[in-house]
Amino acid sequence: MKREEILQNAKGYCFFIGLNDSGAELCRANTVYGIAAIHYIQHQLGMSPNATFIASPDMTITRNTNRWKSGFGYGGKISWGEGEDELIILDTKPNACGMLVGGLDKLPDIEVLIRRLHEMETSKTQIDGVTLKWDFYKGNHFVDIFEVEPVVKFDINLPPYAFVIHGSADEFREDNKLGFGIYYDKSKQLYNMAEHIKTPFGTLNILKGNDAKKYFEKYKYVENFAKRKKIKGAELLFEEFTEISNETHQGLINMNEIVLGCHYLRNLNTLFSITLRGDLPAYLVKGNPNLSPQSIELLGFEKRAKRLGVYDRLINANIIPHGGGYVFPDILTVSKVIEVEGKRYFEVEMQNDRGKKIISEVRELPYEYRGRNVVLRALETGIIDIVAKLIPQYVLKT
Repeated sequence: MKREEILQNAKGYCFFIGLNDSGAELCRANTVYGIAAIHYIQHQLGMSPNATFIASPDMTITRNTNRWKSGFGYGGKISWGEGEDELIILDTKPNACGMLVGGLDKLPDIEVLIRRLHEMETSKTQIDGVTLKWDFYKGNHFVDIFEVEPVVKFDINLPPYAFVIHGSADEFREDNKLGFGIYYDKSKQLYNMAEHIKTPFGTLNILKGNDAKKYFEKYKYVENFAKRKKIKGAELLFEEFTEISNETHQGLINMNEIVLGCHYLRNLNTLFSITLRGDLPAYLVKGNPNLSPQSIELLGFEKRAKRLGVYDRLINANIIPHGGGYVFPDILTVSKVIEVEGKRYFEVEMQNDRGKKIISEVRELPYEYRGRNVVLRALETGIIDIVAKLIPQYVLKT
């Protein structure tokens, strides 16, 4: 197939259920390039070119520069196999980022917390002999404190207060004492292990065979480490708490699937957090198996998914949003994509209807976080039920 045919074909394998705003439109415009690149690689490897992107309601851009340049957005599930193929797409860049939700019997003293946070960041706390890097100053990593308002219909005993710790495992992005890191653009060992495949849509970095299995085993360790790290942080900050939820929203499900900026539903009893802006409530929710046949039909996906042979991926997507996601207040929509020497430029319509903006790097765009409309969209598509509203008390960032 010609380049444009591959790209047009890839659009059919993208299923968008997000909001119709600037964040979602930029995600939509960029993601088809990443899926097209994976299709090209699948074809080269003798596999069926059927990689998919299934969005969650918080679909938006990724502020990771290399992930964006590779053609991937955020807020959804990417699949390039059914889980057993020995193939890892490193450009998706899993990092085991997630959120720990803990229950508290009383509202902590803010000065005590600040002092403990300072002590944490100057200490040499270790797990498995690895010194922890606390990153509450970075990006949207934080510690939030909430008052809990349970929803009456759920008979779940929740503490009166809760916290959310958002963080990842920066300790393993680069080469480290345990071997190669998990980011191909940070770890020389990993970069040398990888195959660098030139596609019509840019170069992708992949692992196959035993190397793919080794990477997945390393990733599983890193994810477990990240969860233990958040628990250790909570112990140092709060001493006593009840673990409510400790879920990953940016990581591999298996060797062929990754969630980027959304939760993956494995257990119907798991509680998940959806955090929005600091001035708005967060939510504890239960996920429902998704997408349902009714939702797939109402979204207009049924015929296309069955024709392409990926209907089961929609039925078993089982993803829910983890937050609001980025939106860009001065951008209305994406009018077209311009490519020059392999670099993508997005021509966007402005909210003030005066001229157009041409952008390539999205990391430095002025942004806001979405509000309750993400939660409402998730309720509308039937993928969550709200268990409790979390009323913000204060946010700790250093």
